[in-house]
Amino acid sequence: MHSIKLSFLGAAQNVTGSRYLLEADGFRLLVDCGMYQERDLKVRNWDPFPVPPRSIDAVLLTHAHLDHCGFLPRFVRDGFRGRIYCTPATADIVEIMLKDSAHIQQEDVEQKRKRHEREGRKSPHPYVPLYTIEDVQDTLPLVTSVSYKSPVALGKGVQATYYEAGHVLGAAMIKVEIARNGDRTAVLFSGDVGRWNVPILRDPTVFEGADYVLVESTYGDRVHSGSEIIGQQLADVIRHTTATGGNVIVPSFALERSQEVLYHLNLLLMQGRIPRTKVFLDSPMAVSVTRVFEQHPELFDRDMVGLVEGGNSPFRLPGLTMVRTVEDSRSIDGVNGPTMIIAGSGMCTGGRIKYHLANNISKGESTILFVGYQAVGTLGREIVDGSKQVRIHGQMYPVKAKIVQISGFSAHADRQGLLKWLSGIRRPPKQVFVVHGESGAARSFATFIKDELRWDVSVPSYLEEAQLA
Repeated sequence: MHSIKLSFLGAAQNVTGSRYLLEADGFRLLVDCGMYQERDLKVRNWDPFPVPPRSIDAVLLTHAHLDHCGFLPRFVRDGFRGRIYCTPATADIVEIMLKDSAHIQQEDVEQKRKRHEREGRKSPHPYVPLYTIEDVQDTLPLVTSVSYKSPVALGKGVQATYYEAGHVLGAAMIKVEIARNGDRTAVLFSGDVGRWNVPILRDPTVFEGADYVLVESTYGDRVHSGSEIIGQQLADVIRHTTATGGNVIVPSFALERSQEVLYHLNLLLMQGRIPRTKVFLDSPMAVSVTRVFEQHPELFDRDMVGLVEGGNSPFRLPGLTMVRTVEDSRSIDGVNGPTMIIAGSGMCTGGRIKYHLANNISKGESTILFVGYQAVGTLGREIVDGSKQVRIHGQMYPVKAKIVQISGFSAHADRQGLLKWLSGIRRPPKQVFVVHGESGAARSFATFIKDELRWDVSVPSYLEEAQLA
């Protein structure tokens, strides 16, 4: 009997900081190496890693969101020297995301230092970023591309196979198989499970079997509104806001969400359901990611292929301006007439969205439109939860703009979608671990699985260890 141990080093009863350590007879494999983004948990990014990074043999990335890959440069800086495996599209996007993350961290440090000097106070923490662009440059040569459905031998009888997740471009579910003395143990990592019948990407992969399953639970306690009403909700927001002369400000993730918003805008314009509007994609990262989308048409679903081949690509939307420079970003505020501004970060934790919020959140004619999940402890969550005033760049702003959230945009499956994914597994796993969800959502979904499927389910806590064999 061989020894397999699974340790939950992040995204355990919380959403960000995805990190799962799988150990098999001395071979150490880390699935995802994410950054913590919840305000109360960011300190974990600075804590010593629970095991020496140099002792890890390989990292498997499910996708390129920072809560899954954003800790990599620090991990490498602290000693990791193995390979980082991911799909080709993920590899392209990881480079963009990590460089942008390093740049934003450096900017935030400088802004905080200047603000504290101006206010006559000093931070109890050093004014240094978690990692630098040089750390990113040291990380990128370790990234190794792997194709979907092509098993990769990692060493000591351990192999990994990537499958389409339907979540974001290049995203994967990963099945790790460990062979020892004629036994084979399969551990399935869901990564972030996408949704069925949504734009651009193909549907999530469904599996017939696995011995152990880690399943995300971001929306494990709720059911999304139907994606078919997204267009109507978006059209209503745009028509109302432009009629009052306001701007639509969209905090959006650079990867997938921004492109999906453009997709829906494109359809609404083609159908004549919204007026021609000036649209600014104000995020160098989102602009670069959009270019990666155009380089990977092999990942598109049938409808998206039809749009592109028909000359109606949403990435060539009429009235769309791709904004890269800071000067061009700041000039948007002087544009005459209503505008729609899509900018990062998606949870309003940094980036250019903060400037656009500062310029618009106190204007009653404008709308702040949320199209993504807002984690506890983020500025976005404060706004969505109805705060009457919020702090942006050290200054308090009254919230007078209309606040709208369209949940149907989510790239995550809801409770029913997650159950659909799990139900494809014909032979009950020995154990299901519910991860990547706030404690309430994870526990609610665990109970739901037990009631519906009668499987053994647990909700691991941070740093909990489980013996799998």
